[in-house]
Amino acid sequence: MFLIFDTETTGLPKRWNAPLSDTENWPRCIQIAWQLHDNKGVLIEHEDYLIQPEGFNVPYDAEKIHGISTELASKDGVPLKDVIERFQKALSKTKFIVGQNLGFDNNIMGAEFIRLGIENPLPNYQVLDTCTETTAQLCQLPGGRGGKFKLPTLSELHTFLFNHPFSEAHNATADVEATTRCFLELIRRKIYSADELQVEPDYFETFNKFNPEPIKLIGLKHINLKKASDRIRKEIASISNEEEEVSSDTIDKNIAGLEKVSFAHLHNHSQFSILQSTSSTQNLIKATADNNMPAVALTDSGNMMGAFHFVMQVNNYNKTLSEEDSSKKIKAIVGCEFFVCEDHLNKNHKDNGYQIVLLAKNKKGYHNLAKMSSIAFTDGFYYVPRIDKKIIEKYKEDIMVLSGSLYGEVPSKILNIGEKQAEDSLIWWKETFGEDFYIELSRHHQEDEKRVNSVLIPMAKKHQVKLVATNNTYYINKKDANAHDILLCVKDGEKQATPIGRGRGYRYGLPNQEYYFKSQSEMKTLFKDLPQAIKNISEIIEKVTPFSLKRDVLLPKFDIPKEFQNQEDDVDGGKRGENTFLRALTYEGAKKRYGELSDELTERLDFELEVIANTGYPGYFLIVQDFIAEARKMDVSVGPGRGSAAGSVVAYCLWITNIDPIKYNLLFERFLNPERISMPDIDIDFDDEGRGRVLDYVIEKYGTNQVAQIITYGTMAAKSSIRDTARVLDLPLNSADRISKLIPNMTKLKKIFGYTDSEIRNNFRNDEVPKVNELLVLAEGNDLEAQTVNQARILEGSVRNVGTHACGVIITPDDITNFVPVATAKDSDMFVTQFDNSVVESAGLLKMDFLGLKTLTLIKDTVKLVKLKHQVELDPDSFPLDDELTFELFQKGETVGIFQYESAGMQKYLKDLKPTVFDDLIAMNALYRPGPIEYIPSFVNRKNGDEDILYDLPAMEEYLKETYGITVYQEQVMLLSQKLANFTKGEADVLRKAMGKKLIAVLDKMKPKFITQAKENGHDEEKLEKIWKDWEAFASYAFNKSHSTCYAWIAYQTAYLKAHYPAEYMAAVLSNNMNDIKQVSFFMEECRRMGLEVLGPDVNESYYKFTVNNQGAIRFGMGAIKGVGGNAVATIVETRAEGKYKSVFDLAKRIDLRATNKKAFEGLALAGGFDGFDSHRAQYLHPDDKGILFIEKVLRFAAKFQESQNSDQLDMFGGSSEVQIPEPEVPPCEKWGTLKKLKQEKEVVGIYISGHPLDDFKTEINRFCNCTASDFNYLENFINREMCFGGMVGDVQHRETKMGKGWALFTVEDYNESYEFRIFGEQYLKFRHFLVPNSFIFIRALVREGWVNKETQKKGDPRLQFNSMQMLQEVMDSHAKRLTIQLPIEEVSNDHIINLKQIIKDFKGDKYLELIIYESSEKIKITMPSKKFKIDISNDLLKRLEKEQISYKLN
Repeated sequence: MFLIFDTETTGLPKRWNAPLSDTENWPRCIQIAWQLHDNKGVLIEHEDYLIQPEGFNVPYDAEKIHGISTELASKDGVPLKDVIERFQKALSKTKFIVGQNLGFDNNIMGAEFIRLGIENPLPNYQVLDTCTETTAQLCQLPGGRGGKFKLPTLSELHTFLFNHPFSEAHNATADVEATTRCFLELIRRKIYSADELQVEPDYFETFNKFNPEPIKLIGLKHINLKKASDRIRKEIASISNEEEEVSSDTIDKNIAGLEKVSFAHLHNHSQFSILQSTSSTQNLIKATADNNMPAVALTDSGNMMGAFHFVMQVNNYNKTLSEEDSSKKIKAIVGCEFFVCEDHLNKNHKDNGYQIVLLAKNKKGYHNLAKMSSIAFTDGFYYVPRIDKKIIEKYKEDIMVLSGSLYGEVPSKILNIGEKQAEDSLIWWKETFGEDFYIELSRHHQEDEKRVNSVLIPMAKKHQVKLVATNNTYYINKKDANAHDILLCVKDGEKQATPIGRGRGYRYGLPNQEYYFKSQSEMKTLFKDLPQAIKNISEIIEKVTPFSLKRDVLLPKFDIPKEFQNQEDDVDGGKRGENTFLRALTYEGAKKRYGELSDELTERLDFELEVIANTGYPGYFLIVQDFIAEARKMDVSVGPGRGSAAGSVVAYCLWITNIDPIKYNLLFERFLNPERISMPDIDIDFDDEGRGRVLDYVIEKYGTNQVAQIITYGTMAAKSSIRDTARVLDLPLNSADRISKLIPNMTKLKKIFGYTDSEIRNNFRNDEVPKVNELLVLAEGNDLEAQTVNQARILEGSVRNVGTHACGVIITPDDITNFVPVATAKDSDMFVTQFDNSVVESAGLLKMDFLGLKTLTLIKDTVKLVKLKHQVELDPDSFPLDDELTFELFQKGETVGIFQYESAGMQKYLKDLKPTVFDDLIAMNALYRPGPIEYIPSFVNRKNGDEDILYDLPAMEEYLKETYGITVYQEQVMLLSQKLANFTKGEADVLRKAMGKKLIAVLDKMKPKFITQAKENGHDEEKLEKIWKDWEAFASYAFNKSHSTCYAWIAYQTAYLKAHYPAEYMAAVLSNNMNDIKQVSFFMEECRRMGLEVLGPDVNESYYKFTVNNQGAIRFGMGAIKGVGGNAVATIVETRAEGKYKSVFDLAKRIDLRATNKKAFEGLALAGGFDGFDSHRAQYLHPDDKGILFIEKVLRFAAKFQESQNSDQLDMFGGSSEVQIPEPEVPPCEKWGTLKKLKQEKEVVGIYISGHPLDDFKTEINRFCNCTASDFNYLENFINREMCFGGMVGDVQHRETKMGKGWALFTVEDYNESYEFRIFGEQYLKFRHFLVPNSFIFIRALVREGWVNKETQKKGDPRLQFNSMQMLQEVMDSHAKRLTIQLPIEEVSNDHIINLKQIIKDFKGDKYLELIIYESSEKIKITMPSKKFKIDISNDLLKRLEKEQISYKLN
């Protein structure tokens, strides 16, 4: 017998793996149907029962699915006990229980048995399920997990078996009928085995004889449960008059009563609800002000990232109001929509919990919210940040609660679980928060909301909980609904065309366009029948006490020695002890730095220490000097300083900085203004490898809960908002690319669309203006492109993701969550603040920048290599500043790889300047940036004596002499204002800031003072006016000399190393760029220019990084090879110390094979790491008859050898019995050709090491090509120009259009990049024979303007017209028509002429030859075309000329 049954329930379980005894978890059964069939498939009985709900109701969401309402089940249902008795009888007749996905139904009925105190009999029965891997394999529907076929639904299985679908009725009777039909058909088709059915093999034959045709439906009549429920509901309503509407008189009274009542939105999401809202905090505040609302709440999902900005912006808005408008002030209500789950620490199953809105009454309440938000991320994060009710009970003080939207606990339980459970939850919140708990009502014209509200309102009345009206806003204006929907698609990676819904083939989206920031009148109209829901909002607002989140920075307490501690500090919180200790450390350091202290130096130190004491930040200096000192102990390189801190002598004496401010005239007041308290800001550079260790020290010293990194918000820029929107709207990729290219770099769409025509012309370059205008015209259309642009304008600026600040670190005096909310970093265990870098200091947090500077690692690595190679101990801090070789390098502009001085433009200016002193380098570092760069030519001319050095006033020479009369540094403005006009140090700093930031109001006040006081010092007023005007023009560009000096010193150290130890330095440069293969290629080219040989990896010489061998050549680092990890390199290098490897067998036998693998050996072989042995590369990768590579045999041999070594087998005399294992035979095979060898190198390293396939064509590429592969990415710059390009053909794909015409995609690679070309039509037919992989071709292509679309009249991207193609091998012969040999007159001698004749004789040919003899000083030259001799121009000839150092030119 087979019992096929199905149930309908009140919903789904919260946890699928919960035991059946947890009856609260398992939903209730409200319908059960079954059919009993004998072994031949004959129907014995069928039953169908609705079950009376006793102590529970049918939730709306469940009713939506199956149509069974509480009213229907109550009226037509049977008591559960009776149904269970009848079900037990049916079970007693069967051997098997059958169903579709029967596990669920088994659990539902099992829980019901337990509820009645009856032992669950279902586990005793054999289960036959129609939803298994077997039926999945049968239907073969794509989309299953792990690449498998998906399990079929009942309808899908029915369709497969009977070729027509079964509409799943979610009526147990209908589902059982369809399941039975499918089950019996599966038996008929022998899908079940005899073992599964526990029958004899001939059973199927008997069954099929009885059922020769496909199984038919029985034809039971099924009730439409939804219609039945609606009918009963209407009957009940008509009897009880429950739907009696509020009278119009009452409505009118309500409206009148609400006129003077203010409404405010209490449930709002901003862009900090990542990719869920288009509203910015600023726009929320503006909308609040525009609608004359008295308050506004910020309730982002799970986080408080926007809280500081929100409160600050509200407070700033209120400050702008006049006294008359003070009634328009807005109250900022800080809140958060928390995910409240059962147990926030339980991460065994997904439980996102319910979304509950918590609001802070005051600052204490805010701190409690911050604590909860921090816990949600640091302890509770699992899919979403979560807390639980225990956390809420702990931090409930000064908190108000709204029950939340449909995803809140009470509404959600009404919809999904049951009204009793919802009421229990309401009681918990009421008991926990009392008068501070409110029921939240929303009216978005949704049926589910109506159902919830119809229960919530009487439930709230019953328990005396006040109602409040909200609208749960996600965007400001109704017209932004579409943009918001696009944003949700961006979040989930969906297309907008995908329908909204649940399950496969659907996407998440809001049900309508009502979730906007509605006006007061709109909200009052919505709730005109419930005026109290509007009035109660005022009560919430009254409970809120406004607060500011700004505070002074709090420093962590620094432990000072006992002898410096002062008891008075404990009483009044003073800093006497810290100041005394700082003074002692400073003077101790000063004696080491300067020896004997002059009066001038002592005065400077006392001045700085006094300012530090007055600002109250001695602890700051102590903290910084402590971890910098520790960094040096740990052998972490520390930079000489960074920014204005280098102007502090105290910092120099504490070894915080390493540049003497006295020597370079650097100013302390540029760092700390003595006349107003400001936070010091010391940024520290560490070598990028050691930065993490310093951070670990700080965490260990102050505690993990007191150190955090800073969050960053990744926002949608203009181009990314276009691309994201285009992706969602399914705009073709090429169209999206074209539109995004119309936007100038670093420009916002808001700016573009806000500019007038004249502003567009003034703010954009000439080549950008047409593109901007095209974008504006595009946006006015009605097509998909226009829609993309206009929706992207709304999305621009949305927070797309969060990250971690690259260098910012926060240190707090106590648990950081006492000050700000935190989250956890993605790539570390450290906390990150939820507030970003722009506000952390305003929030009272001490921020320091721990920067990882690759150049410091580079210097450190070079010093190690020099010591290894030359046994010389270098100290970069003691390099002489007058080294001729170093300045010669700068003068030649050979600064590739030199920190801050390596760009082509800088190299040009260095060649012109020819720097001779360190001050020149400081000045160039300051001048080479937008703005001051225009002063470089004058600076160069004055330095070289080509332009007079002039000073507006003789008194200015003292401070402008070092920069040849040009104001370069901000410090010069400060010093001159003090000297000329007696400005104080503080006033000079204010002037510097005002000029730099163009603070007109401040400048207008300071100018008269400057002119007057300078005149009193005897200076000419007209000259003073000119000086002031010059300063105003230049000071906004003037650079910080302290920073420039520090970085010029680092640059000088790198240049010194490159000049004196070029191989070691370039090896370090290559090592520090191993992760950027393009940079490695670039620096290898520089090595070649310098005459340095770069050799491939070798297991007998290479280390992890690049090194220098005994012959002075650079060895490739094994760490740069793919698949060769650090452990493999470590064992190779460590074992090599016992003696070099003699063969690959010797290597494999000796190293630790646990640290390496086949992939590492293959990588080493392909990259040339074994080239030093007798075998060649092809042999290592040569397979035998069984397909086993030789390299595998080597590893197997080594493993056996080491195993035998470790077994310590002893012979009968106690001696060692060494087992001889023969080495595998090296297979004989042909060597790889050069091209294959190079390609294999590139595969494992990313670049060609031992050469480049194009090396044989260097002359052709240098002489006859006018572009590179990368230039084809910018065809708009080459319109109507012919591009000549040579390279190696890579991938080629020949294709056909729908019309059957051929075309091709082919990639061509040059020295640096590759580009994918497309060729069509006649050009394809003409040149297709050149498109052969690994061939070398020369292309001439004309860049034409793009085609114009006939419908839109829009011009497409530029296109290529291929004019010619030929093999690169033929280019020299076809393009080189004449060779011109150039000889200086002093080199014309008998020997030279004989040598030249011999060369011409060796290379006879048919190309013209010409000789030019010249005399440089007199600028005389004689051109002599040869009539007698003609020559064969080839690469061999050119190499010969270069070898003989004979200059030539090709025509």
